[in-house]
Amino acid sequence: MTERTRTSPGRRALLGAAVLGTTTLGLPAAGGATAAAADRGHGEDGRRAGRSLRDLPVPTVVGHRGASGYRPEHTLGSYQLALDLGADIIEQDLVPTKDGHLVCRHENDITGTTDVAAHPEFAGRRTTKTVDGARLTGWFTEDFTLAELKTLRATERIPANRQENTLYDGRWEIPTFEEVLRWAEAEGRKRGKPVWLYTETKHPSYFRGIGLALEEPLAKLLRRYGRDRADAALILQSFEPDSVRRLSRLVDTPRIVLLGGAASRPWDFVEAGDPRTVADLVTPAGLKWLASFSQGIGPTLDLVIPKDAAGRLTAPTTLVRDAHAQGLVLHPYTMRNENVFLPAEFRRGTDPNAYGDAFGAFRAYFATGIDGIFSDNADTAVLAAADARRG
Repeated sequence: MTERTRTSPGRRALLGAAVLGTTTLGLPAAGGATAAAADRGHGEDGRRAGRSLRDLPVPTVVGHRGASGYRPEHTLGSYQLALDLGADIIEQDLVPTKDGHLVCRHENDITGTTDVAAHPEFAGRRTTKTVDGARLTGWFTEDFTLAELKTLRATERIPANRQENTLYDGRWEIPTFEEVLRWAEAEGRKRGKPVWLYTETKHPSYFRGIGLALEEPLAKLLRRYGRDRADAALILQSFEPDSVRRLSRLVDTPRIVLLGGAASRPWDFVEAGDPRTVADLVTPAGLKWLASFSQGIGPTLDLVIPKDAAGRLTAPTTLVRDAHAQGLVLHPYTMRNENVFLPAEFRRGTDPNAYGDAFGAFRAYFATGIDGIFSDNADTAVLAAADARRG
């Protein structure tokens, strides 16, 4: 999930999980042409015949980058904790290495999420690039082989706000997506049910432009691990509709288009000269177009309930109703427990990094009829979702 947040949280809540009920969700059948199955070699834990997104409870809890409220994001430690806390789906963001491996990082810029700056042997790799119109200086995954990346260790992205997470700095390496697939298979066998994954292609136009396209190697791995079908326990996602459309031609895996602020434009639209903004995509006509190649949308929460100038929630938009009319599910992003991230009326005290009334915010968002939500704090989200199911 793309958010270039530089400020964020600190305090911890007690970690707990709730038993989730099972509520079915009516969805259109996933479209797309299934690619050749010659590459399959694993995968019975990634799917169940006749099953689909209907397996997921509603509201669905998505572990945002794992349990990133408690562990450095996109590490096996973060993913494991999110699963143990009861998240229904665990999210990965994918970027490539120089030699074409897919690894799990929120951004290809690894300056703030690894200890790369402490490695003198890589000092010369620090460079400045323009990615999706943003000029960035740092170290980038596409300049490292997988073997080189494996010498690094993950660190907390926002240590000033999540100081407790720094306890785990250096504990985990950068996982490949294939390692995550193997982890999910093992956990699925242990638990007797598939472990759902939510997998995003990051900056796909940028990477295609430098000869490191994401979609084909991703589809190859999905076929290898049996997650290429409409009944796969995996959802593909991207902020670029073109990437989702490309994936729809490679695999039948369920797909969701992520949506940023109303005035923003997907980067593939910018490159193609398409004038449409997100505001155009959330109209009935725009949603109908998205439904032609995806099964849902992942909008920013502000598209569901806007905030006023003081940061307080206003009236909900018609997005939930309009998306459901097109058969689309909605999994908005991102809920966090800390005051700095909550709507103003749910903040408590003056410390921006202290926990506010996250349960109150969850109630407001779940009341709109959304089908799920991304959260850094899976335990809080699991309890809130259980409350919502009880009505």
